[in-house]
Amino acid sequence: MFKALRRAWRYLGTALGMKFEEAADPKVQLQQAIEEAQEQHRRLTEQAANVIANQKQTEMRLTRSLEELEKVNASARQAVLMADEAAKKGDSAKAAEYTSAAEAFANRLIAAEKEVDGLKTLSLQTTQAADQAKAAVAQNSSALQRKLAERQKLMSQLDQAKMQEQMNKAMATLSETVGQDVPTLEEVRDKIERRYAKALGTAELQGQTVESRMLEVEQATMNQEAQARLAQIRDQLGIAAPAEPAPAPSPAPQEGGAAPPE
Repeated sequence: MFKALRRAWRYLGTALGMKFEEAADPKVQLQQAIEEAQEQHRRLTEQAANVIANQKQTEMRLTRSLEELEKVNASARQAVLMADEAAKKGDSAKAAEYTSAAEAFANRLIAAEKEVDGLKTLSLQTTQAADQAKAAVAQNSSALQRKLAERQKLMSQLDQAKMQEQMNKAMATLSETVGQDVPTLEEVRDKIERRYAKALGTAELQGQTVESRMLEVEQATMNQEAQARLAQIRDQLGIAAPAEPAPAPSPAPQEGGAAPPE
């Protein structure tokens, strides 16, 4: 039972994840990815700064230890010289005191030398770590710049894809039925062409009827009346009527052919 519930839960989680991916805005997801990369670069830079700071601090400790080593070494040498001078003068008490001081300085010198050796090793390690941290930051910075450039490219492609999808959708509405009440362009065109063809056929049929001939006679009568009125107006004005065009000449007889009848 528990295994079945766990399987169902995993199935539900996968299904919800797929639904979310389908509904999610790619621009938002792209911005989230860039922000995550920037945050990762910030954390890496902060860690690298801590490594470099440790290397700088080790260098300062090494410098102080070297300065202390020089002082202790000088003091030990001075104590040995003063013990030797007191022994030459026969002052055994002072010679013993300077010798004890020289031994104390020698012990401090040994400890200082060990500390310097340890700091030198540590400084070498921290320097290597700092160099690696700097290289990691530089490499990650280059990767981040490439991601930013890629984001601009993807954003442009996404805008082009959206525009193309809108164009495809608009073109699809010209050849596919959108709904029950929305005709396609082809359907509207066929309807208009049918009406136009029917109108032409009707006009052609009407041109062959008696009514159309009657209209032609009436039009001819109106033309004759108009010509008569124009002739009357010319007589009143003393204007001669325009000459009628000469008839076209008959074709010349061919050679050897019969003459035209008289």
